[in-house]
Amino acid sequence: MSSERRTSILATALQLFADEGYHATTTRHVAQAAGVSEGLIFRHFGSKEGLLKAVMTLGEERIHMLYEHLLTEEDARSMIRQAIAIPFEVPTSQYPFWRLLYKLKWELNIGPDEKMKPLEQALTRAFERLAIPYPEREAIHLVRTMDAIGGEILRGVLTDLEAEKEWLMVRYGV
Repeated sequence: MSSERRTSILATALQLFADEGYHATTTRHVAQAAGVSEGLIFRHFGSKEGLLKAVMTLGEERIHMLYEHLLTEEDARSMIRQAIAIPFEVPTSQYPFWRLLYKLKWELNIGPDEKMKPLEQALTRAFERLAIPYPEREAIHLVRTMDAIGGEILRGVLTDLEAEKEWLMVRYGV
């Protein structure tokens, strides 16, 4: 299967899973909307669960791309500052994609815990270098805060992004 066709199927599945819910979306519906045969979906993804796994893998890759550059940052304050900025710097053109991923996460109770471990570990090291008490707990808390802020931004609940970002920068002294 061409990468273009695969991308189309995954984008269609993501959209349908988010709009109609994972359980209500059939592989036949995905195939029809993507303009491919249902057999092609089964041949390349194995099952509806395999299709979901491929969609989530795509999401995990995008998540990793947001923070991978931080994993080698040596300056602790700079690393924390850049980590805090992540949810605030997602381009609005990407909001639909992230809304869909959050909806899937909420519907299927799939959390980002394991995918965020490298960022948590890097933040833990940064907090250790700054002699912050309980650096691991602080890192976990910051990652959870960033996830919650991301959800609020996508839902339109958090509208004064600059004020929230500034408050976090001051809170963490970066």
